[in-house]
Amino acid sequence: MTATTTPARAKGPILAVLCLCVIAIYMDAMIVNLALPSLVRELGSSTSGLQWIVDAYALTFAALVLVAGSLGDRFGRRGILLAGLVVFTAATGAGALCDSTEQLVAARTVMGLGAAMIYPSTLSILTTVFVERKERAAAIGVWGAVSGIGVVLGPIVGGLLLEHFWWGSVFVVVVPVGVVCLILVALLVPDSKDPRGRRLDFPGLALSTAGLGVLVYSIIEAPEQGWLSGRTLLGFAVAVLLLAGLVWRELSAREPMLDVRLFGNLRFSAACAIITITFFTLNGFTFLVTQYFQFLKSYTPLGAGVRLIPVAVAIIIGSVLGGKLVVKLGTRAVVTAGLILMGIAYAWFAFDDGRTEYSIIAAQMVVIGLGIGAVAIPATESIMGVVPAAKAGIGSAMNDATRLLGGALGIAVVGSVHHSLYTGELPDGSVTGVPVAALQSARDSLGTALQQVAALFAGGQPGPAESLRGAVQAAFVHGFQISCLVVAGVCAAAAVVAIVLLPSAPPPSVPAEESETDLRMETL
Repeated sequence: MTATTTPARAKGPILAVLCLCVIAIYMDAMIVNLALPSLVRELGSSTSGLQWIVDAYALTFAALVLVAGSLGDRFGRRGILLAGLVVFTAATGAGALCDSTEQLVAARTVMGLGAAMIYPSTLSILTTVFVERKERAAAIGVWGAVSGIGVVLGPIVGGLLLEHFWWGSVFVVVVPVGVVCLILVALLVPDSKDPRGRRLDFPGLALSTAGLGVLVYSIIEAPEQGWLSGRTLLGFAVAVLLLAGLVWRELSAREPMLDVRLFGNLRFSAACAIITITFFTLNGFTFLVTQYFQFLKSYTPLGAGVRLIPVAVAIIIGSVLGGKLVVKLGTRAVVTAGLILMGIAYAWFAFDDGRTEYSIIAAQMVVIGLGIGAVAIPATESIMGVVPAAKAGIGSAMNDATRLLGGALGIAVVGSVHHSLYTGELPDGSVTGVPVAALQSARDSLGTALQQVAALFAGGQPGPAESLRGAVQAAFVHGFQISCLVVAGVCAAAAVVAIVLLPSAPPPSVPAEESETDLRMETL
């Protein structure tokens, strides 16, 4: 069954199966964060080990997503999706059986490989099943909306499991979801691939894997190593050289993996940039607000997950509305409005502190969710509308790569900005009666600072303990507020980019048979 012959009655079930695959990925990505404290107790994981349990997944995902998209175009997207589900489900099950940090890092690495095969395949199959622009935009809206379900399901399910079972249960619960996806994909989802059967671009595959891998690794390590350290600068320099080599290779290749001339099309390049910025702001903000919930509001992991429901529901609504409105109003109007909403919400958060009522926080998250949905779905639809249908796999992978790159940058950059502001509020001698060693340890993070507060209370020093708690909470709020303003400023700059570069009219769909080298530069 091909994209052009998919019966209308089959499209709904196909979309549902693809969305279930996306939910499984997002659940797995979010749920592991809740198990980190348990891993310290059960596996003796260090701080560095915990970081790599999280980052190994993201690093492998980012490094291999373009390769997976290209393989899907060449050999068949359903086959790559099925293979990815097998790898992902098996690795997730193996993760529950690990008895050391090193084993779990290895399992998470393989999970990232599976996710890199699954995620771009879902979107590329979707765009070959839903070929008419209006239905494609609506389908992409639903596909994007389910990410909000996975984001919330992960913390809620994980919190419930960790209250009653061991840490491995957070991986076990994902396995039956993966098995169900595997069966349904095999039964319901049609296959599609590049009809020309082009040869694999092995140099392009190698350069993209190495370039993205080194870039994301350098971003992950930069806050710890220092943004201007020799190691970090060397990593960025190597990434630039590898990606420059990729551009040169793709421009000279007869059958390139990725036609880099697509970036000369403003609809494509501006949409990629805006998706990167959207996930930069979202992940950077999420990194801070989870700490805000647990350390300032004293919510449990489960309580924090439940309180994220408003943003997830709003993302769902915003995604569906964005998919519909982009057809009527055009990409520029919808994306710009979404970015303005996001900027307003982040700026609003800059007025929050530990006493802010949750009802206000929920309203702020609703505005953020609506903005994200209004931005991400039209921008994704714009990317997929420019890429030829025969190369839907690599187009989908580019969309995924921009999300991953933006997310990694957001956590690293916003986290670094906040940490600098936080430590700047806690110079030596700034808290009366607190030992120098305790204050130096408190500068590491708010979580570490609250451990020092507990130690002072246990040591019979309630006065210094209260002083330290007040100082570190005030320092965290200061960093949180300024960081939110920085994120709001980034959204404002992105809105200007959207107004200037994005098209006002809907982009025309590119037929499957059109060659990348024949793509014409489009003007506004």
